[in-house]
Amino acid sequence: MRNQKRAEIVRWHFNSGRRSAKIRCPNLYTDYKNSNHFGLSQSRKPIADGRKPKDMKPTAITSEDSFRDHFSGVSEDGKRNWFYPQKPTGLWHNRRVLFTIAILTILFVTPFLKFNNQPLLLFNVLERKFIIFGLFIGPQDYWLFGLTMLSFMVFIVLFTTIFGRLWCGWACPQTVFMEMVFRKIEYAIEGDRGKQKLLNKAPWTGGKILRKTAKYSAFLVVSFVIANLLLSYVIGVDELSKIISEPIDEHIPLFSGIVIFTAVFYFNFAWLRDQACTVVCPYGRLQGVLMDRNSIVVAYDYKRGEPREKLHKGHDRSAGDCISCFQCVAVCPTGIDIRNGTQMECVNCTACIDACDTMMDKVGFDKGLIRYTSENAIVSGVNKSITNRTRAYTVVLILLWSALGYLIVSRNDTQTTLFRAPGSHYIENKDGTISNLYTFKIFNKTNQVVKPTIKLDSPKGTLLFAGKPDLTLDGAGMSQGTLFIIIPKAALKSRKTKLRLSVFQGKEKLETFETTFMAPEE
Repeated sequence: MRNQKRAEIVRWHFNSGRRSAKIRCPNLYTDYKNSNHFGLSQSRKPIADGRKPKDMKPTAITSEDSFRDHFSGVSEDGKRNWFYPQKPTGLWHNRRVLFTIAILTILFVTPFLKFNNQPLLLFNVLERKFIIFGLFIGPQDYWLFGLTMLSFMVFIVLFTTIFGRLWCGWACPQTVFMEMVFRKIEYAIEGDRGKQKLLNKAPWTGGKILRKTAKYSAFLVVSFVIANLLLSYVIGVDELSKIISEPIDEHIPLFSGIVIFTAVFYFNFAWLRDQACTVVCPYGRLQGVLMDRNSIVVAYDYKRGEPREKLHKGHDRSAGDCISCFQCVAVCPTGIDIRNGTQMECVNCTACIDACDTMMDKVGFDKGLIRYTSENAIVSGVNKSITNRTRAYTVVLILLWSALGYLIVSRNDTQTTLFRAPGSHYIENKDGTISNLYTFKIFNKTNQVVKPTIKLDSPKGTLLFAGKPDLTLDGAGMSQGTLFIIIPKAALKSRKTKLRLSVFQGKEKLETFETTFMAPEE
């Protein structure tokens, strides 16, 4: 690379949500002072003649320094980099443990909670039935479900703009189960980072086989539990208990679902791991678009830490606080160096914060070299979390929530359609009345049994049902049939008359709708 005469445009920036190129030139030190990607040293100045500053490493964009040229999960020969993160300890890790206990408790208890004799949360995609905090959303309410999802997406955008990837590090099920459950099992059985490496390189002895069998058996059991937990949110705990207690051959499709999801979760947490966040999940790649200089992220304070220098006893230190111990790299579950700045792979798990704070304590420096902060806070010491962008997102979110709230409050329990029968004509009866034939469908938009009756409000007339239709509707059920509407000719003033009908359950009016009645010309 040093002998190349022409500059090579090679650098790709993933964290900005766009691809941009930087020129790689020999014997040139890169000035990152005006870089959009904070966390890079601002103390590195361009030197035209290529001389190396005292006590500073050259910052020419080399294969080691061009961290955005490659994906941390893949080696130079195209093979996967298997990460062995060091066991995290510290204040932030303890906070995450407590938060994980709380969130897992909620996650496992919620399926058993009921409101009005129905689950508090249910996402039955198989039958297109959803219950969200007691609100039943059936097939006829997909517009309501769509608006809810749109509101949720805008909330994610607003949340990410202000707090960065806080969700990823603290509440995402992938991170929670991987780092707080499966990784804990791995540490307990195989030991910390060094012991895991030695075990994997060691020949297959009885001890290694025993440890690997114990670990992967535990992984399989936990994956089975998670699969059942997921299914409890899909079909409910009552149906799930039937699968467990009744013969398997009576529930083969659902049991097959448990087996499939157990295999998927096992594959994810035993092998895919960090690549679920960096390759599969789109949220990490979207962060560059959603975040800005004011977003709160886990960041390295390069103004305080640079230039880096190893700690030497009895040596007057003129460098920054970073002692290049690489503990922040050792604990990272995605294998990145947080000192390079915000990166797509970073899930804000705070492991590097604890590792750095521990080292700062040991050497007598102030904590917080790596911390929750923003680019503007590092540069100017002031963070402006409320910006025009966040205000705009907030206004949009309030409008969506207001519309959603209004639609929920004004929502009817039933939805009735009433149309004139195709090809039918009005009938003039001998008693001076006019009859029209209609077909109707009535949908129950609740999860409770409804016994509706249809009544004609105006003008006055009679409803005559064909046959004896059963209008008793089960939860999310539907009934259909045909009926005659009979109206005195004297009450009809034109060829087309608007009819107003209502659906009642007992004395409670569930909905009102209109249809058209045909009659002869005056």
